Amino acid sequence: MRRWFGQVKGGLLLSVTIAFAASFLSEHYGAPAMLFALLLGMAFNFLAVDPRAAPGITFSSQTVLRLGVGLLGLRLTFGDITDLGLVAVLGAAGLLLLTLAAGTLIARLFGRSLAFGLLTGGSVAICGASAALAIAAVLPRRHLSEQDVIFTVVGVTALSTLAMVLYPVLFAALGLTEVQSGWLIGATVHDVAQVVGAGYSIGEEAGDIATFTKLLRVAMLPVVLIVVSQAYRSEAGGPVGLPWFVVLFMALMLLRNLLPMPAPLLEAVSEASRFMLLTAIAALGVKSSLKEMFAAGMQGFAVIGLETLVLLAMALSFVGLIWG
Repeated sequence: MRRWFGQVKGGLLLSVTIAFAASFLSEHYGAPAMLFALLLGMAFNFLAVDPRAAPGITFSSQTVLRLGVGLLGLRLTFGDITDLGLVAVLGAAGLLLLTLAAGTLIARLFGRSLAFGLLTGGSVAICGASAALAIAAVLPRRHLSEQDVIFTVVGVTALSTLAMVLYPVLFAALGLTEVQSGWLIGATVHDVAQVVGAGYSIGEEAGDIATFTKLLRVAMLPVVLIVVSQAYRSEAGGPVGLPWFVVLFMALMLLRNLLPMPAPLLEAVSEASRFMLLTAIAALGVKSSLKEMFAAGMQGFAVIGLETLVLLAMALSFVGLIWG
């Protein structure tokens, strides 16, 4: 144990330090912490091949990532989501499935792999960077590079921030009600924080509905992880079983909804999960260089942009059919 810790402590300490710095910058400048973690990590790319740091960087980008994703399960509660009504709930679920399908199709049209389509489509359809990291964790390494993960995290984070600003203006210009606008924001904006920001910028009712709808999308993450995991494990001919962090996610999700839990504990676990994901994305940043990331061109960003537009168009069509 001591020997193992001696091997990983250098890279782990570097990743944790970058995560702390990203949190500080996010609090003071208002930009997403994950974006800061990525950019700061890339500045230390020269340490990715240093034998004193490499094992800890790998540990942070893989094991810490999986543990952070598993702890996300304790953040989910579904009691209030039923207030939306069955049609709105089914609509959100249908949009998720259609966005995943569109993601794989768009990726193939751009000459990218099916795995890349699942990664980008899942991040757009579910919960942005967190979903991207979770899906990347269950996809075999031979199907997906770390550069693809970085592409996706940067793309969905940037587009989610842009949507937070533009979507409330667009929906107001279309003359939509607070209920309609709230549902649309919850169903189309990628990251949870941006959903909350955009929803409550319209009004309290819109913010509540946006948050509930977004939580419904997040609740579908373990289902998507199970499907993706089983599909690729069967292809590889390996044993069929769930990754340990998916089991942890589901167990904590059930625990959260079946048993009363103290608020301080929930807040502590939520903060720990957030920081672990920050640490993991910082490590991924260290392992990535801008030169290598952009060597393949802008196809990755184009795929994510088209998926975002497709999701928005489908959501607006749904609102027109149901509430029009």
